[in-house]
Amino acid sequence: MKSHSPLHTLRGALLTGAASLVISTSSFHLAWAQPSPLPEQPDSAAIENSNLSSEWLMLILLGEMQIAQGDPSAGFSMIFEAARKSGDPALYKRSVEVALAARSGTSALESAKAWTKAHPKSQEANSYVLQVQIALNQLAESVTTLRSSISLLPPEQQADAIIGIAQIYSQVKDKELANAVVEQALTPFTNKESTAGASWTTIGRMRIWAKKLPQAVEAAKLALAKSPESPEPTMLALELFSLGESQAEDLVLKALQKSGQTSLQLSYARVLIDNQRLNDALAQLRKLAQEMPNFSDVWLLLGAVQIEQAQDTDAKVSLLRFLDLEKDKQEVRGLSQAYLMLSQIELKAKNNAQAESWLNKIDDPEQLTQVQVQRANLIASKGDINKARALIAQLPTNTPQAKRGRLQAEVKLLRDYKKYDDAYQVLLQASKEDPSDLDLRYEVAMMSEKLGRLDEMENLLRSIIADKPDFQHAYNALGFSLADRNLRLPEARELIVKALEFAPEDPFIVDSLGWVEFRMGNKLSALAILERAYSNRPDVEIAAHLGEVHWSLGQQDKALKIWRDAMRLDQNNDLLQQTLKRLKVKL
Repeated sequence: MKSHSPLHTLRGALLTGAASLVISTSSFHLAWAQPSPLPEQPDSAAIENSNLSSEWLMLILLGEMQIAQGDPSAGFSMIFEAARKSGDPALYKRSVEVALAARSGTSALESAKAWTKAHPKSQEANSYVLQVQIALNQLAESVTTLRSSISLLPPEQQADAIIGIAQIYSQVKDKELANAVVEQALTPFTNKESTAGASWTTIGRMRIWAKKLPQAVEAAKLALAKSPESPEPTMLALELFSLGESQAEDLVLKALQKSGQTSLQLSYARVLIDNQRLNDALAQLRKLAQEMPNFSDVWLLLGAVQIEQAQDTDAKVSLLRFLDLEKDKQEVRGLSQAYLMLSQIELKAKNNAQAESWLNKIDDPEQLTQVQVQRANLIASKGDINKARALIAQLPTNTPQAKRGRLQAEVKLLRDYKKYDDAYQVLLQASKEDPSDLDLRYEVAMMSEKLGRLDEMENLLRSIIADKPDFQHAYNALGFSLADRNLRLPEARELIVKALEFAPEDPFIVDSLGWVEFRMGNKLSALAILERAYSNRPDVEIAAHLGEVHWSLGQQDKALKIWRDAMRLDQNNDLLQQTLKRLKVKL
């Protein structure tokens, strides 16, 4: 069983009573008004003084002096008074900015609303009102403001502005209410040809945040129907597919057939990889490489997938093609990744000198950890595990991520060289240091199984399920362990089915379901399930199970072919070797 160890802004802190609020529109679309941050000193050019009376000028001067002396509240009152008396938009804007700097959301909103009353067609004024309303959590009131803000834009800018709405509401805690507000505000725009696609795309994204995924799929369908050539609806469908909505994949494929956008095709391939559908990803990348032979990113990703599929010869060709395309560029990270993968290929082929040569080409400091790990693997391949572990021990642990990276590297090294007891001790110590880390606890459970400590494994997995009821890998691991030992098969099947509820396309969990069906005597059902898992992920251990089912059905030729293919992937795999030995099969 495979173990699974779980890819112009406005910033102001507003203080209302005891609540501290933050306005952040980090991706505020250019079609919206773009408010400026509070300048350190008064910007005389920002305010047209020629039409201001001496009284108003005095208010402005005194207000700026109060601000400079550290009393922005008094300064706001004076500048706001000047704005109301003069009706000058620049003074209204300045008063809003002063209120924001003073962390007074209510004052900022009062000023912004007065600005819109004085200049009802000002898109910038409406934009300020909208942002402050959202920051103050006045979501219901923002419906009208949002609708007005869009309507005030020129028609050719409205669709782009609508796409930016989701980001404006991204920090709202009540996602369901935010979704309802945006849907209500956009209702008139879903019926306009120029804005319908953008509106349904934004509604779909808001529905995702509100965890209304089936409804988001419906929005994606409408968005694609209204704007089949636009990339945004396709990206929405792609996001839904990545979240497990299988219906969305059909939308993605149809959209790609029409648009054929390279970046979207590559994104689709990445989602397939994340979903463990490596064969489908491979087909997509090969097609893309054929259509766009000079698109270097495709060759890098293709090489990575080919390595995962043990197609090392093809992977080497792909990676060398990537290096050829990138030879005159300065993108260090991509080159370093290619060098690392080529080093892995040579190490696997026992060409240690060539593996070292590829490592020596890497001068990217961000890749230091991976280079060190690869050098440790080179040392271990020569039989000196202790020296390899010492090299990994030199890796930095100055951040939690770095510390976890070093731990994972050492455990993988020990597991690869079957030092299971050492790996267990390392993981156990790490888990004791952080008992709340369920991923570490899971890894301890998996290593306990390797050591035959099955009761300990079961206790650990059940404790994980108790602490995190949606930890699908714990259900799968426990169910598979029971099935593999031919124990409590109905319970084993129930556990695996539960895991599939959380990850229905995970080929390793599908493999577990096939195996428990086989153990329960449902051979034809097991065969269909395992063939599905193997088609999505031709993994050695899935192959071992599928081959055994074929063998039990008298289909020896099919079994032998699958096992021979698996041997080419990893001839030293424990499960494969045990299966062949138990069935007395010689390849």
